[in-house]
Amino acid sequence: METIEPQLLRVLLAVRDGGSISRAAAVLGYSQPAVSQLLARAEQRLGHDLVLRGGRGATLTESGRVLADHALHVEAALTAAREDLDAVGGLARGRVRLAGFPSASSTLVPPVLAALAADSPGVVTSYVEAEPPEAVDLLRRGEVDVALTFSHALQEDPASDPTLTTSALGRDPLALVTAADAVPRDGTVSHDDAVSRDALSRDDAVADLAAFRDARWIGGCPRCRGHLLASCAASGFTPEIVLETDNAAAVVGLVAAGLGVALLPRLALSTTVVPPGVAVTPADDALARRVEVVVARGADRVPSVRAALDAVRGVAGLLA
Repeated sequence: METIEPQLLRVLLAVRDGGSISRAAAVLGYSQPAVSQLLARAEQRLGHDLVLRGGRGATLTESGRVLADHALHVEAALTAAREDLDAVGGLARGRVRLAGFPSASSTLVPPVLAALAADSPGVVTSYVEAEPPEAVDLLRRGEVDVALTFSHALQEDPASDPTLTTSALGRDPLALVTAADAVPRDGTVSHDDAVSRDALSRDDAVADLAAFRDARWIGGCPRCRGHLLASCAASGFTPEIVLETDNAAAVVGLVAAGLGVALLPRLALSTTVVPPGVAVTPADDALARRVEVVVARGADRVPSVRAALDAVRGVAGLLA
């Protein structure tokens, strides 16, 4: 049986992500001829065509895709082996790179990084903010190790990726944010308790989205906008989305100025100042988003990634 070198897997993954041999070579720091020769030798040795070369780039064959899918797992295993070897030698070191969505940056991420600093001081950490699709792409490309993401029950999830492992952390309830005088008194949460955890999880005050079918709406990131459309569709109407921003403070400011209404998650509202004149009413619990943590399959064997996952699970209490 012919040996499959990790270097070949890295090259195939780079070709898949870059769409050409030259871009793969640039990412990996190799010359284009060197990558072409490596692929040609591998195809001859393994007896499989791995790359389809064309005038506009290169794509992987089915055999190439099969091998590329193993690249992240092999990298995770090699990293785990290096860190385990360091541990045997008495070294307490490692690296973990995290990505997370904007409202997690000010709520979930700080205690995660603080826990890592306290419990694993030898682990070097980094963090980048990215919406879920971009965070997962970074994970697939091996540019981050752990991704905090979210999804919605009303939106159809893409087919599960066998190269990734997704674990649920909890729920993040949504709330309808409106001008106070635009909401019926029944069920309206007052400004005094607008951003309190109790107010946003009450069962006796649930926003009626259909009452705002004629309102102007403020949308967020593409995934949030899709959820807003699905939520309003479930209430029997299509919202008129006139403004878009994924900045929660900006959304509240726009609402306060009378420019629209919006759905915002509790995590975003918990660090946003809600001014007088703005009402926050909990939305139906079925609209809550699911907060999740995603890693490459097998990456939890890496000590530093395992430490990060432990820290992430430690903040699950901040969610519903």
